[in-house]
Amino acid sequence: MRAPGAWVPGVLVAGAAAVVAFAVHLAAPAVPMLTAAVVLGVVVAQIPALRRHVDGVLKPGLALAARPLLRVGIVLLGLKLSLSDIAGLGWATIGVIVAIVVLTFLATLALGRRLRLPGTQPILIAAGFSICGASAIGAVGAVTRSKDEDAATAVALVTLCGTLAIAVLPVLAIPLGMSPEEFGLWVGLSVHDVGQVVATAQIAGPAALAAAVVVKLTRVLTLAPMVATVGLLQRRSDRRSAGADAPEPGKRPAIVPLFVLGFVAAVLVRSFLLPLVGGGASGVGTGAANVILETADVLQTALFGLALFALGTGIRFAQLARTGWRALVVGLASWALIAVLSLAAVELLS
Repeated sequence: MRAPGAWVPGVLVAGAAAVVAFAVHLAAPAVPMLTAAVVLGVVVAQIPALRRHVDGVLKPGLALAARPLLRVGIVLLGLKLSLSDIAGLGWATIGVIVAIVVLTFLATLALGRRLRLPGTQPILIAAGFSICGASAIGAVGAVTRSKDEDAATAVALVTLCGTLAIAVLPVLAIPLGMSPEEFGLWVGLSVHDVGQVVATAQIAGPAALAAAVVVKLTRVLTLAPMVATVGLLQRRSDRRSAGADAPEPGKRPAIVPLFVLGFVAAVLVRSFLLPLVGGGASGVGTGAANVILETADVLQTALFGLALFALGTGIRFAQLARTGWRALVVGLASWALIAVLSLAAVELLS
């Protein structure tokens, strides 16, 4: 049994790492803070002298950051999204977003299984690339009871490909002759984490950024039904594989984890309650509502920074050597697929 407060050293170190990641972002705005955080965690995990502490005294706190604190951040992420923003996209765009999420998820999952990735890596990579990066990986990992190593591998791939997107997509937009709005739509449909979307779209200006963020956050909303579906299938799989020895209903993972319901509740709060607090027709963005949203945004970013550093420390290059190339193939293929599908969608909607 761990001593009370055993989590403190790990959380403090993760917090310090998040501050360093933020400093890196300030020095190089093109590098999202969350990308810097996970890269920092990966680097720390490869240094033997530091790895000994990661696997020892820091382990309880890093585990707290990688799971419970990440889930709190997912709940706060819901405050970024309003149902009125989604409605403003129109049914055609919403339908395209859902179709791309489903197609990318199924294709990535099939490829991961085809290449025999270990554990729950196929479904975690599929969720991360099709929905919303680390947030989706954390949510799906909860209902599939994934190992930290599998989650860390998926997060590393999402970080790698999302970072590549920041450099590659703006360059491709030039020969494609995209307007800022079209580029923003492409970025919102195809890039994974919210921070990566912002870093990529802002290169083309405010119009591109506005379009990208709304589309991206609409993709995030598909997290709840996707997790519910995965949770239901996981229960059925448990019953088939365990038979008479299947766990009691109370011991099974929830079909929809509590923090995912919290995410949906946060979306509803942003849509209906905050406009009343802020006042006016649009409501949100003025007065108390603006303070609430800004505070929640800072807290959510900080929690994600802690969580992604902690997940990054779970990456071991030596362990990845056996299957790493297969996971990399799946990640790059999924990234290419969602980029191509999204580009076709932009042409269809233009």
